[in-house]
Amino acid sequence: MDPEALATALLDVVRPLAEARRPGAAEGLTASDLPLERPKNRDHGDWASNAALKLAKAVGVAPREFAAEVAAGLAAVPGIAGVEVAGLGFINIRLDAATAGALAKTIVDAGAAYGTNDSRADEVINLEFVSANPTGPIHLGGTRWAAVGDALARILASQGAAVTREYYFNDHGVQIDRFARSLVAAHEGLPTPEDGYGGGYISDIARRVALAYRGDLDALDPAAKQEAFRDLGVGFMFDEIKQSLHEFGVDFEVYFHESELHESGAVEHAIARLRELGHIFEQDGAWWLRSTEFGDDKDRVIVKSDGAASYFSGDLAYYLNKRDRGFNRCIIMLGADHHGYVRRLMAMCAAFGDEPGVNLQILIGQMVNLVKDGQPMRMSKRAGTVVTLEDLVEIVGTDAARYALTRSSTDSNLDVDLDLLQRRTNDNPVFYVQYAHARTHNVGRNAAASGVDRSEFAPELLTHPTEGALLGALQEFGRVVAYAAEVREPHRIARYLEELAGLYHRWYDNCRVIPLGDEPVGALHRTRLWLNDATRQVLRNGLGLLGVSAPERM
Repeated sequence: MDPEALATALLDVVRPLAEARRPGAAEGLTASDLPLERPKNRDHGDWASNAALKLAKAVGVAPREFAAEVAAGLAAVPGIAGVEVAGLGFINIRLDAATAGALAKTIVDAGAAYGTNDSRADEVINLEFVSANPTGPIHLGGTRWAAVGDALARILASQGAAVTREYYFNDHGVQIDRFARSLVAAHEGLPTPEDGYGGGYISDIARRVALAYRGDLDALDPAAKQEAFRDLGVGFMFDEIKQSLHEFGVDFEVYFHESELHESGAVEHAIARLRELGHIFEQDGAWWLRSTEFGDDKDRVIVKSDGAASYFSGDLAYYLNKRDRGFNRCIIMLGADHHGYVRRLMAMCAAFGDEPGVNLQILIGQMVNLVKDGQPMRMSKRAGTVVTLEDLVEIVGTDAARYALTRSSTDSNLDVDLDLLQRRTNDNPVFYVQYAHARTHNVGRNAAASGVDRSEFAPELLTHPTEGALLGALQEFGRVVAYAAEVREPHRIARYLEELAGLYHRWYDNCRVIPLGDEPVGALHRTRLWLNDATRQVLRNGLGLLGVSAPERM
């Protein structure tokens, strides 16, 4: 019996009892209004509900008295072994072994689909993340968003959403000018401009431009030379960025060029839309958005007094472009230095007639620090001033890097211990989870060699306490994934997997799949193989959502 089935059974018991006490008290009541939780102490049962506490006032009875009535009704439901009332009116529910153990076969039969659903089938999501300027390799902040953003896309898609990963390619503005000047300086053997970009990658790109340019670069006037380095250099740099992300397991369906907004008339289109809506006014020769009417701390210039579009006008055009492309959910993942953008972007969303937090959601990620030999790692071999995605992967590998960057909430700064991530020990979280998966394969191989197969399934035999705990955790997977999608927090998957791995290791230490000595193969061995394989499937599914491999051997 899964949580949804149990919640439905609970509703079927509660509704008539409530109506009998006070007609109309259960009107509109649904299973989702009767939450079930896993008790922290498994001695209290498999599930707990506060339904009686929530409804007691509406039905006009003391919570504990109503809980006793609900408990009596639940006790008659097939598959429920016992129900107890605790405290002021909590209901503790214990499933019988066969009902609880049946989950193992359900998971194996479902395979990769276990934990998925179509609850978000009406959401068409544009997920914009990384979007680093093509002026250098991806730094640690961008690397964190690459890991978290891709994991979030996988999680949302597993819940039925149509997700498009999008990279906003900033090929317009002063940063690109600075990049081009830096390339020219490197080509000419001059010092890096004061506001330019340094690092060995600049010299590498400059050499590639010189080799690729058809003609004599040094015969060009300064403006033409800078333009040549801009055109070719930005392309080479962005090719490197895309290749780095691809090797990190992150690919985008759309690479959107900022210049397209200005060349296609999208900026003028967005301004015209806001003018039609009456949200633009003229002052001091400039055009402004009345963003304070939508929660911003000040009104924003969208067309400057010299007639040039402001930077914010690009944000307006880009958001409207996404909505016009059919996305009803736009999620933008920004670095900590963009925290001040949130209010103006939400005001922009509201000005277009959309709902902030629904049609537009903004996630802010905090800083990442690498620690090696107990000291902060600050310098890159290639980029010079920052540590890059390539630096991190070179040290710990893609799996460890992705797992480490997704296992903590993005609301907090993250210290990544490089020495820890290289250890093959249980204190390394990615090793701990991957080793659990590899161990399930080893058990399966040994079982096959001993003649244990899945030809028999007797879930009522799964009575050991570690089996109950493991089954309880396996049952939670779908709810954990659904909640991670709802709150946009992939780290919940990682923490769940670590808990599941721990429960599996304890089960492995206590319950044998393979007979001892001359003991014949029996129903219990075969049923435990089902449980072993169910755990393998959930570990694989969870790691897949994080973009981390599930090795069969370690």
